Amino acid sequence: MAWNIAAECISIVFLSIILVYSHKGALLPSWKNRMFQCCLGATFAAMVSNVLSTLLLANPDWADSWLCWGITEIYFLATPLMGLAYYCYTAATVFEEHAGGRLACILGILPGILYAVLVLINPLTGVLFSIQAGVYLRGPLIITTYLIFYFYCLISVVLVRVYHRWLEPQIYKILFVFPLIAASVIVVQQLFPAVILSGSAATTAILLIYLYLQNKQSSLDPLTGLGNRVEFQKMISLSIQRGQPPFLVMVISLRDFKQINDHFGQRTGDHFLKLIASTLKTLTAPYPVYRFSGDEFALLIRGRSPEQMEELQKNIHSRFNEPFEIDSYSCRLHAVIGIAAYPHSAKSLEGLINSLEYAVNQAKLHHWKQCYCDQKMLEGMRRRNEIIEILKQKLQDQEFVMVYQPIYEVKTGRISAVESLMRIPESPLGPLSPAEFIPIAEETGLIVAMTWQILRQICAVMVRLQENGVTLPAVHINFSAVQLVQPQLAEKVLQTLRECQVAPEQIIIEITETALAENPEETTRFARTMMEQGVRIEMDDFGTGYSNIDSVMHMPLSTVKLDRSLVVSAVENPRSATMIRYLIHVFHELGCEVLAEGVETENQDQFVRAEGVDLIQGFYYSRPLPEPELIEFLADFHAWPQAKA
Repeated sequence: MAWNIAAECISIVFLSIILVYSHKGALLPSWKNRMFQCCLGATFAAMVSNVLSTLLLANPDWADSWLCWGITEIYFLATPLMGLAYYCYTAATVFEEHAGGRLACILGILPGILYAVLVLINPLTGVLFSIQAGVYLRGPLIITTYLIFYFYCLISVVLVRVYHRWLEPQIYKILFVFPLIAASVIVVQQLFPAVILSGSAATTAILLIYLYLQNKQSSLDPLTGLGNRVEFQKMISLSIQRGQPPFLVMVISLRDFKQINDHFGQRTGDHFLKLIASTLKTLTAPYPVYRFSGDEFALLIRGRSPEQMEELQKNIHSRFNEPFEIDSYSCRLHAVIGIAAYPHSAKSLEGLINSLEYAVNQAKLHHWKQCYCDQKMLEGMRRRNEIIEILKQKLQDQEFVMVYQPIYEVKTGRISAVESLMRIPESPLGPLSPAEFIPIAEETGLIVAMTWQILRQICAVMVRLQENGVTLPAVHINFSAVQLVQPQLAEKVLQTLRECQVAPEQIIIEITETALAENPEETTRFARTMMEQGVRIEMDDFGTGYSNIDSVMHMPLSTVKLDRSLVVSAVENPRSATMIRYLIHVFHELGCEVLAEGVETENQDQFVRAEGVDLIQGFYYSRPLPEPELIEFLADFHAWPQAKA
């Protein structure tokens, strides 16, 4: 018999390409991925042995008969067991997120084992095939070879059909169709044995699976080539499902990487990220590195002692203390490390991810090099989550309490404005301090919705004051750094004022130093638009470590508010007093009014007035007042309190 192996040889080439690329991209050692590798291996073995066996049978003088026997035995063993490998892959895919996958595979192996025994004893029995004088002869039970393959194709289809609700539609269609395609081709092979198509059918099925189910590009970060966040989370889930010993997860987060993009451009920033990725791969080997987010990288670490972990962290920080160089660019990139442990920090994927993110946030907030999410921190995280839910509920019910602290004009003694301050006096956790819930609101983005709600509430207060014949020139409202990066912010503010019938001159927006430091261009652009439309802009908390004179010079401001810490220090320290005196002079030269906040004692009051501040705010004159008390206070206020004169 003359066999045509052209299609088989071409299929081997295609299969080899798939084998190389699939192995290269196989990041996750899951049962499903292992089964796919088994499919590849069984198919490759079947095709190669088929081609070699065919060549040796057609050319008996090429090798001894025993070699031809051995290779043909491998072909008979591998070909039907391709069906077993496909079935196991199907079971692993169906049961990927459910129990029962391994049991289904074990039960499915039994017919394959019986067939394998039949193949192994075939040289003695000849029930499948025999080779006599270089001639290939079919045995009486050769039909078993086809039946075993048909069996695995059938139970694969049945398995997919029974559990189709567990599968996505696309995955269901592929798993349902490819066994039918393979079985159909084997039928043709059975009917026309001279035309060898089994390898082509298998390669087609493999290619279909690889392109739509196994292509690891969806699990890779396209920039760095690392596994992405999805792959990292899958790895954690797999480790938890396997009940593996305690392990650690780590996130390395870059500080202020946005500034790299701002200064050098996005393209150069991408080059730096690739360099960092490569550096971390070297530092953390043999553990794979994943890209957790834009400027964050993650690790899953097993089997390292506390001493080894300390050494690893030391090496990472040591490297980041040195500059990174790309072409003609060089910069130092500082990083913080967040660590969580399974099961000490959390026992679920969601819990571990939340613990990691909380540890990183705490490290950045407190300027730590690294932070381990221990029990104390877990309690803090639980409280944080409870506060988040409280903020969401307050937003929904519009239950934020506003109080207003008067701001006095030094020269006239009049109240020039009040600052609006948010309070949560009642909650399931008791009273919440703004110092606690405001940072959480900023981290979660809730501050954006809160600010819009507060702005409308403030506008409503202004309208009610006018209706009661009470004069209040302006109200201060605080905008966070998160708020200032919102699209079309200026237009939305002006639209809100128009809807509430409040004049732009009645609103003063306080911008923090942090906002200016993090988003200088957006903040400056917003401030310029607001000032042009009559809404005044004030620099809040000047002196807390972010701003400088240069930033204020390029920022359109009506007022600079000196932080309370500067006032306190100036009264106690002559050198601090000299600095305050210099700052007040500079700000006046720039055309800005100066407001001293946090004035609480007579000495502080006398000092700031003597140094020439324009405005004063603090408990020495008035505590923050709720709306009813504010109305009464303003109605009865005539001039600067005599006791303070």
